Amino acid sequence: MNWKTGRGLLGPLQPLLGDWVSLPGEQETQMPMRCTRSFHAFGKGWVQLEALWEMGERGDYREIALFGDGGNKGLGFWSFTNDGKKSEGRMADGTDVHADAIAFEAQMPAGLARMIYWPLDDGAPGFQFAVESRTKKGWNRFLRQTYRPA
Repeated sequence: MNWKTGRGLLGPLQPLLGDWVSLPGEQETQMPMRCTRSFHAFGKGWVQLEALWEMGERGDYREIALFGDGGNKGLGFWSFTNDGKKSEGRMADGTDVHADAIAFEAQMPAGLARMIYWPLDDGAPGFQFAVESRTKKGWNRFLRQTYRPA
């Protein structure tokens, strides 16, 4: 896969543009489920993410996020979920996970959280995605999924 970032503020998101799917057999979660992530341009200065977790009898969990100019904080994001939650964060360092990681941090009610995207080790199209919470001992990963082209 061509995991090259582009130029400009939105350049780091270049490898994520498109439609992606994670199947239950490719996840480290408490409840494996089908998940999709779609990253597309939203006007000139934004990228929109639409994510869907298909959770069976529990219903669907949806997220819409916009990535764009966070002012003096650089590339930022604003996320809204169908359970009424929202978060706001900024691009962060994820090189402890992978040299080419794309990471974002947000202050949540329970503390600092981080989401990370990085290329697949075998070079195939797709990426790994993880969500972590900050603890005194470092980052605690509680979700990891493998995404491939939808």
